[in-house]
Amino acid sequence: MPPRSTKKQKVENNNNMAHAWTDLAAQLESAIPKANKDAAQDENMKYFATTEAVTDSTTFGIKAAGSDSAILTTVSNGKVEIRTGNSSEAVFSLVALPEQWEEFFKQTPKMPYQSFWGMFGMNIKQEGISVEGDQQAFAIWTHIWRRTLEILHDALVGPTPADEEPLRDDDAIVGRYTYVTAPVWGRCKVFYEQSGTGPQEILFLHTAGSDSRQYHGVMNDERMLQKCQMTAVDLPAHGRSFPYEGYWPGKHTNTEDSYVGFIAAFLKKLGLKKAIVCGASMAGQVCLAVAARNAEVGSMGTIPLQGSDYLTMDRQWNDRSPYVNQSLYNPEWIYGMMSPTAPLVNRQLIWHLYSAQAYGIFHGDLDFYFGGWDGRDRMHTIDTKSCPVYMLTGEYDWSNTPAMSQKTADKIPGGKCVAMKGLGHFPATENPKVFVDYVLEAIDHIQKTHQG
Repeated sequence: MPPRSTKKQKVENNNNMAHAWTDLAAQLESAIPKANKDAAQDENMKYFATTEAVTDSTTFGIKAAGSDSAILTTVSNGKVEIRTGNSSEAVFSLVALPEQWEEFFKQTPKMPYQSFWGMFGMNIKQEGISVEGDQQAFAIWTHIWRRTLEILHDALVGPTPADEEPLRDDDAIVGRYTYVTAPVWGRCKVFYEQSGTGPQEILFLHTAGSDSRQYHGVMNDERMLQKCQMTAVDLPAHGRSFPYEGYWPGKHTNTEDSYVGFIAAFLKKLGLKKAIVCGASMAGQVCLAVAARNAEVGSMGTIPLQGSDYLTMDRQWNDRSPYVNQSLYNPEWIYGMMSPTAPLVNRQLIWHLYSAQAYGIFHGDLDFYFGGWDGRDRMHTIDTKSCPVYMLTGEYDWSNTPAMSQKTADKIPGGKCVAMKGLGHFPATENPKVFVDYVLEAIDHIQKTHQG
């Protein structure tokens, strides 16, 4: 029987492994032939790379910090070629510490190593992560370098095991239009969907720059259909809703007053007097605003998903750039916020929804998400007897982490917070079956706690 390793030996072994990843090209060299074969056969890469608009080839690199040895990818019209070489050949290079690349190339990475965007960070800032070279080219080719990294990952260690989304033959959702007049945005023709015959009213709110199709899996779940009367709405100028009064392309912005005011007006228009309000990301933040201002809204309770009382982070402007394709950049930027174990079809749906929105909508919504919402001095004022708050946050979210949500819940008298395993920033869409288990517990808590 071999002797048991000492703590010192384990540290040395870890250091040796980290040192081995200093030469990223050497670590991945054996996987390159398979990666090239996979890239040539990959449908996603084929349609990303094939366009007559690509008139010149571009080469980018992937390397460990402090090393010039790199994985080089050259993209031209209809072709992507992966090889080893020197980073000096690259227009830009994705850079991370050896131990960070080691985490990324595990079969099932932990948060935030499921994507380079997660490693690059927003609220989670890590030393050693950078983009060297042409920053605009980095943004332009985000769809190619993201898919290249996925192909390299799978060629080296195999695909991350992911759940399957069950196929459905029937759909219980019915969509309608109505007119709503709200503060700031004014009058708008908005689209909403409903399903379910249960006694509990619940309103679902989508994330920034998206629409209510995010909740179709939840709104067709048999447990939810029996328990709830569900409503999901596209905000004005989002999805299938029409532009609001005074709207111009690129003008859209979102504020606490416009958002809360719209929710109150919409609930009143539909006669939803005992509705739980549930939403993710910026809608998770507004759920906290609704709880703080519930005298105006009249909600029975809120379920903030991926929410906190304040976010501070560096803001990027490629989502409103005249030089970067918004329909490619926006979905790529958020793609890595999801759990890598979520069904692929659902991750692709989220990519599609973020590619489908009008110019400037995502950016304007982030006016609220990035510092436009600040509830730090109001969380202690929330009355959780009249408006219980049950926060849910996916463990794979590096934008609004479970720790951030828990810190906010701790300020709310009677506030609850649960971290959701195997879910990320878009839990209701990523894996509806798993998400519904959590949301049913939240609904039960609100029903038992609500007084009034």
